[in-house]
Amino acid sequence: MIEFQALEPKHWVQVKSIYEEGIKTGNATFQQEAPGWDQWNTDHLKHSRIVAIVGNEVAGWAALTPVSGRCVYAGVAEVSVYVSEKFRGQKIGHSLLEELVKQSEANNLWTLQAGIFPENNASIKIHEANGFRIIGYREKIGQMNGVWRDNLFLERRSKIIGV
Repeated sequence: MIEFQALEPKHWVQVKSIYEEGIKTGNATFQQEAPGWDQWNTDHLKHSRIVAIVGNEVAGWAALTPVSGRCVYAGVAEVSVYVSEKFRGQKIGHSLLEELVKQSEANNLWTLQAGIFPENNASIKIHEANGFRIIGYREKIGQMNGVWRDNLFLERRSKIIGV
């Protein structure tokens, strides 16, 4: 059974480890290393930070990053969802994203977006199952280890906030 909790500093060691597992796949993020807690904490919104707990372990995490400091975009955030290798294939990512959507709407966000490598089929599927749609293809948007990578741009518009 999955229990959702607010992601707090006490979870950071496990959250960082899961983030590093995602980085190692080469298809989760352009990041090459996980930041420290202080940087991660600064970069992410203070609300809608979730850990999925299974037993006594952090099985995955989800959080939001603001897309801009301009007030007109205050209701728009970028999604991050990561699941531990140990717990992949158990619908934890889907459940985390579903909960993240609920919490984002409770905090008056009207649009969530995600940039996903086209090779990351599992992530694309959980986003689409949670109401995201592919709205663009960003060709050679950034380099990873000297190789240009493409990115799919997905978006979910709330049906209850900002309508």
